[in-house]
Amino acid sequence: MSQPLKIRRLGRQPYEATWKAMSAFTDQRGPDTTDELWVLEHDPVFTLGQAGKMEHVLAPGDIPVVPVDRGGQVTYHGPGQIVAYPLIDLRRAGVGVREMVCKIEQAIIDTLERWNIGAARLEGAPGVYVAGAKVAALGLRVRRGCSFHGLAFNVNMDLAPFHRINPCGYKGLQVTQVLDLGGPSRLAEVEDALVEEFCRQFDFTAESAAPVLPELPARVAV
Repeated sequence: MSQPLKIRRLGRQPYEATWKAMSAFTDQRGPDTTDELWVLEHDPVFTLGQAGKMEHVLAPGDIPVVPVDRGGQVTYHGPGQIVAYPLIDLRRAGVGVREMVCKIEQAIIDTLERWNIGAARLEGAPGVYVAGAKVAALGLRVRRGCSFHGLAFNVNMDLAPFHRINPCGYKGLQVTQVLDLGGPSRLAEVEDALVEEFCRQFDFTAESAAPVLPELPARVAV
């Protein structure tokens, strides 16, 4: 039976406030809390996952580097990139972590297929690739059986900051985006397709939610 999924389209948000909000949401949710998908853009930031090594941050310059509690290595977020955070009770959704990763990747692959862009997974390197170049990165965290953090999908952005890092810890890894692959330039168009494919993968029914971050409690530990 299809489960509801609240879709929050949050526009452009600072990274750390969003991180604190999704961490608090995960800590406060109960067994009956409706799952959510937050879709947004971030101000320019490099984030360094739990396995991250600063040696992969080559020349950050004026872009902040934020160590975070997700899986994975270093990546870049910035305007023109869709960031999506699935806040999902995995047990209720009936998926494990590995299956969740596969379903997210498949949703991105199927989104790209709408514009005849052939994308694929690479064994041992989570994310989605086109001709060996990375178009989407994944970095998840599961706490109390619920997911947060998520995916970053390059659509129409300045890719230059990726040259300041070893993306996902891989020296010389090429990075690409939807626009350069012949797809649309409008984030909203790609967002719509991604949300639809995500819901199809997990058998969710999308419901619109207020386009604001949920209020934080007075004290939140990240």
